[in-house]
Amino acid sequence: MVQLFKFVDWKFRCRAAGRAGQAALAVMLWAGGPATAQAQPAAPPREGGPTLSGYMEMHLNKVQDQPTAVDLHRFVLMVGHSFSDRLKFWSEVEVEHALVAVEGGVETGEVAIEQAYIDLLVGRRFNLRAGMVLVPVGIINERHEPPTFNGVERTFVDTVIVPTTWRDTGVGAFGDLGAGFSYRAYVVPGLNAAEFSAEEGIAGGRQQGSRADASDPAVTGRLEYRRAGLTAGASVWRGGAGFGLIRLDIETPTVAVSAVDARYRRGRHELRGQWSMVNIGGAADLNRALQAHNGVSPNIASRLLGAYGEAATRVSPNAWAHEVVVFGRYEKFDTQNKMPAGFLPIEEFRRSAWVAGATYYPDPDVAFKFDVVRERNKSSVVRAPWQVNLGVGWWF
Repeated sequence: MVQLFKFVDWKFRCRAAGRAGQAALAVMLWAGGPATAQAQPAAPPREGGPTLSGYMEMHLNKVQDQPTAVDLHRFVLMVGHSFSDRLKFWSEVEVEHALVAVEGGVETGEVAIEQAYIDLLVGRRFNLRAGMVLVPVGIINERHEPPTFNGVERTFVDTVIVPTTWRDTGVGAFGDLGAGFSYRAYVVPGLNAAEFSAEEGIAGGRQQGSRADASDPAVTGRLEYRRAGLTAGASVWRGGAGFGLIRLDIETPTVAVSAVDARYRRGRHELRGQWSMVNIGGAADLNRALQAHNGVSPNIASRLLGAYGEAATRVSPNAWAHEVVVFGRYEKFDTQNKMPAGFLPIEEFRRSAWVAGATYYPDPDVAFKFDVVRERNKSSVVRAPWQVNLGVGWWF
């Protein structure tokens, strides 16, 4: 039988081997859940009731010269169901910032469907998927449950360069190629270049599956390798971004996103890193057209670049049932890395950051976090702030 979803490894994996509850849940997911108690004699037996998972994270953030803020940042419930041993469903519904309201004409909070797809399991090497999917670029976009990464907030690279959480409706394939290799590949709608910006890059152009315009489709995929404590991957996203510019007399901008990443764990120590780049074709024409339309140039770069390296180690004694992990990370996230001809970079958005902190795990699935962030930029006028963060997150 083909293993149920490749995400089982990261949705339910434990930091301590041999946890009976997690193992039982994994076995249940593999088998598709318990059989229905009363099946009709004339029909084949069903695979059973739905499976439930979820996670939550709450943050306290103190940014220099700003009030201290406490936020129930995310509350997520995930529901799966096995229609048969070959037909599976998975979904994820998220509430951000505790509620959805309009304050001063600005909407705060969000209720969103992050995942909702059907898998048709054909064989080990090739299976089909359709629905709302996570774009398989980088580490965090697909694996962002709080106990799986260090730091209270997600990395800057996976927020500013790769706009986590990046999702969209799509159809594609996934499978296990053997020898430690696996893949995911989808066709999804493109981006809306009219919403790109100098500060946040392509983030505003995501359609997120809401009445998405598929006039400029994109292809995205990831090849991943796992072996003996090492997980490494290469990801791409390539497509058009012009449907929002139909009234502007320019050629359709194109966007190419690429990333390579690796994680390695041995004993008490773990290393991880990622390199990500976004290339925007036709950025000069896009800037001029949007300036003519809106009156202000968005100063969109033709290349965005991000990278980070992180080292972490467990400092708690082996005799402790709980874990304490300390980490340090350096990030570079430059949304003005290369400008099209005739445009100059906004130095404020050529940024980097040092992040250092600790995480306490009273249980492998519960994390209490603390970190200090020192952000920098290349501007001689605007100084980047420091930040102190506290957080708690769990998953089940």
